[in-house]
Amino acid sequence: MPNIGPLEIAIVLVIVLIIFGPKRLPELGRSMGRGIREFRGSVSGEHKDQDDVDTKRAELEATEADTAEPVEGEVVTEHKA
Repeated sequence: MPNIGPLEIAIVLVIVLIIFGPKRLPELGRSMGRGIREFRGSVSGEHKDQDDVDTKRAELEATEADTAEPVEGEVVTEHKA
């Protein structure tokens, strides 16, 4: 994997400056920052959602285990008069 040094970064910045111009450069930086922030938020949100799903699944399995036990005792029926 190639390493990117300071010279390569400077060349890319000069090319971006030539293409977009100095007036649009701050807008471009803000847009890139928002995009990176949204990407990080969605990635961490997916991990959080998966943790929630795992927690709910464990709770459901515990509830199923509790309700799977047989009931002992007599069946009593009431008749209304």
